[in-house]
Amino acid sequence: MTKYLLALLVLCVAELHAQTIDSKYFDKLKWRNIGPARGGRSLGSSGSPGRPNEYYFGATGGGLWKTTDGGQEWFPVTDGQISSSSIGAVAVAETNPDIVYIGGGETQLRGSITQGDGVYKTVDGGKTWRHIGLRETQAISRIRVHPTDPNIVYVAALGHPYGDNEERGVFRSMDGGNTWKKVLYVSPKAGAADLIIDRTNPKVIYASTWQVYRRTWKMWGGGPDCKLWKSENAGETWTELTKNPGMPEGPIGKIGITVSPVDNKRLWAIVEANEGGVFRSDDAGATWKRTNDERKLRQRAFYYSRIYADPFDRETVYCLNVNFYKSIDGGVKFDQEINGKHGDYHDLWIDPNNPQRMILSDDGGGSVSVNAGKSWTDQDYITTQFYHVTTTNHVPYHVAGAQQDNSTIAIPSSGWDHMNELGQWGYDVGGGESGYITSHPDNPNVFYAGSQGALLTRKDVTTGQVRDIQVYPRFFSGEPANSLPERWQWTYPIVFSPKDSKILYTCSQHVWKTTDDGQSWEKISPDLTYADPETLGISGGEVTRDMNGPEIYATVFALAPSFHDVNTIWAGSDDGKIHITRDGGKNWTNITPKDLPKNSVVAIIDESRHKAGTAYVAAFRYQVDDRQPYVFRTTDFGKTWTKIVNGIKDGHFSRSIREDHVRPGLLFLGTEHGAYVSFNAGDNWQPLQLNLPDTPIRDLVVKDDDVVLGTHGRGFWILDDIRPLRQLTPELMKQPVIFYQPADAIRGINQAMFQYYLNAKVDSVVIEVLDAQGKSIRKFVGTKPEEKPTAGDWWGGGESKPTTAVGLNSFNWNLRYPGATTFDGMIIWGARPQNGPKAPIGKYQVRFTCGSYSQTHAFQIKLNPNLKGVTDADLQETFDLASKIRDRESEANEAVIRIREIRKQIEERVKEVNDPTFSASAKELLSKVTAIEEELYQTKNRSEQDPLNFPIKLGNRLSALRRSLETGDAKPTAGAYKVFAELSKELDGHLAKLNENLKNGIDAINPVLMNKQMKAIIDKKK
Repeated sequence: MTKYLLALLVLCVAELHAQTIDSKYFDKLKWRNIGPARGGRSLGSSGSPGRPNEYYFGATGGGLWKTTDGGQEWFPVTDGQISSSSIGAVAVAETNPDIVYIGGGETQLRGSITQGDGVYKTVDGGKTWRHIGLRETQAISRIRVHPTDPNIVYVAALGHPYGDNEERGVFRSMDGGNTWKKVLYVSPKAGAADLIIDRTNPKVIYASTWQVYRRTWKMWGGGPDCKLWKSENAGETWTELTKNPGMPEGPIGKIGITVSPVDNKRLWAIVEANEGGVFRSDDAGATWKRTNDERKLRQRAFYYSRIYADPFDRETVYCLNVNFYKSIDGGVKFDQEINGKHGDYHDLWIDPNNPQRMILSDDGGGSVSVNAGKSWTDQDYITTQFYHVTTTNHVPYHVAGAQQDNSTIAIPSSGWDHMNELGQWGYDVGGGESGYITSHPDNPNVFYAGSQGALLTRKDVTTGQVRDIQVYPRFFSGEPANSLPERWQWTYPIVFSPKDSKILYTCSQHVWKTTDDGQSWEKISPDLTYADPETLGISGGEVTRDMNGPEIYATVFALAPSFHDVNTIWAGSDDGKIHITRDGGKNWTNITPKDLPKNSVVAIIDESRHKAGTAYVAAFRYQVDDRQPYVFRTTDFGKTWTKIVNGIKDGHFSRSIREDHVRPGLLFLGTEHGAYVSFNAGDNWQPLQLNLPDTPIRDLVVKDDDVVLGTHGRGFWILDDIRPLRQLTPELMKQPVIFYQPADAIRGINQAMFQYYLNAKVDSVVIEVLDAQGKSIRKFVGTKPEEKPTAGDWWGGGESKPTTAVGLNSFNWNLRYPGATTFDGMIIWGARPQNGPKAPIGKYQVRFTCGSYSQTHAFQIKLNPNLKGVTDADLQETFDLASKIRDRESEANEAVIRIREIRKQIEERVKEVNDPTFSASAKELLSKVTAIEEELYQTKNRSEQDPLNFPIKLGNRLSALRRSLETGDAKPTAGAYKVFAELSKELDGHLAKLNENLKNGIDAINPVLMNKQMKAIIDKKK
């Protein structure tokens, strides 16, 4: 069947080649977020003085998050409403907390920053958002709202981090953001880094400007445009304070500024300079005095330089850096350290009416304190930032990535509850925050993970055994790339050969190979980069250097060993070159596309599994201020290339690309702003965003039947079961109904999912599961567009019905045969008789019917490969016994139903017949059958936990025996057979006695009824 389907797809490629697919065929697919619940970087946060439990924080890749219960639970409020996920500035209007302004982009200029698209505003507490301008600012450092007029708003815009632009400086709106005026501008090279309003006199405003830029290979801050400014007329005019007495000599870098609400003549500035530090003014900026020069407050100034005045105490001031410091002597000694939840602190909001209330932004997100920093709320939300994503060969597969400013982590893609019954589960796989990760193809519990500084570890997660297997363990930090013998990028490739699992590759500017698990490495390439000396120098700025990995440049950034030939390897550099070797590294050929400019980052090369010589490339250039996508295809080993970007939106620059391993030409693209799909090898792209929020997709993989994303701001996402995308053909799209070939189910891992497409509204659909011989097992009828599963309990979940919605529908069969007979009001403890026996391993069929359309597909239920010592025959034996128990459960329950039906008839006749003899005979019969009923079922049960008060009876014991038998997957125990025999014998006795009592009793009372010309008692089960 699979070969036939693949052949059909190949035949349809030509017809599909020039078209896109109407999204109605797949718009009901949903991305599933699997976590982890670990926060990522936040640069801006704010609270409300009037609402003590309400706070916001901006995630640099995950949008804006809100809490209404003081930080116990957080939820995103901008999903689907903003077109850039990076929120760097947040401001809540004090006089109307429903009005919130947010600014996009990051101004703490790490190598992994995301750009924004201006300012958004809500007037209903985050329910709806409106873009209100300043789109080309790209990086906004502060938004300040007038303390009494929410229509007066100031924005400090740093501007393009990667190039000169005019939309920089301080902007003011007097009408709530409808119009803007640039009120402070220095140059196209410098933007505003900080901004504060004097609360006691809101016409007084202080701002700092910062001359800075980033490139892929360099950050450089500092220069003549770095200045401190003051306005006394609401921003109309500005006076420079940087040259005032007491300020340090140049060169000057980044400046943070604050003003005391207690004494508005008291200012503090933290200044990046050779003689920099914390400076205080007690005359509103006219003169200054350096009060503290400790490097702990000004280290890595580009990433911090934030200072905050206490709203109640003139002598108290806070300074944020790697750590969080407090001074209570006017900024002289910062000897009180406040411990937050994460570290690397970026923003602080203090309630102007209650300094005990704070919200703090750091590299782990936002957290709230109500006791001035003594304790903080947890950062257990999914704003996780990953650099790459990989999957393992576990069943179910695990998803792994390296989290920015955290550890590596792997998470099961679906149910792995046996490892953690109390919550979400994940584990560290070695390496560090920035690393590439791969698991061993033959042993998924062995991981190879990298990180900054060339770290490369091998870790066996079953034992915890770790070994550092660096190629060239010469540690570096603070050194320029041109001083390094081997240049190791922040995120360098670590890749196994698909053709030989003994071969592992990694890359500096060279490609390295090991065949002995990292004991030794062989260099198999020359320098495969441009290695332009201009890109290999120092980084940081005029005052402070910063060189710890992200700026190491001219390296091999993407590597793709061939799926077809062990000697073919594709390599791409972060400065824009692509090479190929076809002899195992002896010779390399430069195959760089002519349309790929120098200083492009070749992010991913993906070779086709279907045809040797075909490969796809995703590259980007946003770090040289070019935000267009660069995506290429070759079909002749790189001799010629085609640029394939049709359908990709401007600014959605490409991060990752993968071809489906089943359908040739089915491509998935990850961009800075979401996901795309192509059905024709990239000739046309269309969005595959669905329910995915705007977030950078750094990497993606196609694993089994799923697409897996690693995002830089919202964790891991999975698009489950893409078989509809694989199977769509022009012929199928002509049909009003499509029933797709389902995937095989794995017992204990995943259910059987049946997907079907309806072009129009229908009255009903029928899904019937058949065994290999065509005998019906289960039949499900759907008549509604939406269905909710029936309620489950501790002992198992309920079932649902198929749906009839227009578009793509899916229905899950829980792999169970029909359950036991039950009756209304039945309360059972320790079991769920409604659930039938688990289907054994083997071949099955599924028939879908809708009107005149009918389609049958074959599928299998497979054995869970994780099971040890269990065979197909064992599970067949369990099924056989479970079926026998189920049948006996039904007999017991049907006996109860039988008794109740006869009781109802007798009670009706007693009311109608005034005959003492009849009444006595009827009473005697009811007494006897009620005694049997009470042995079969606990009739006193009225609520779920009554079985804890009243002893369970035979029917409950039978159901609990089946639950015990089917707990897990294994051969039945001797005890199960023994108890079943005992319970069956007991049931036989009760049923025989019931039959005898009913026969004798009914035979005695029916003549009386017949003599009175009344209806006889009918035993329907007789």
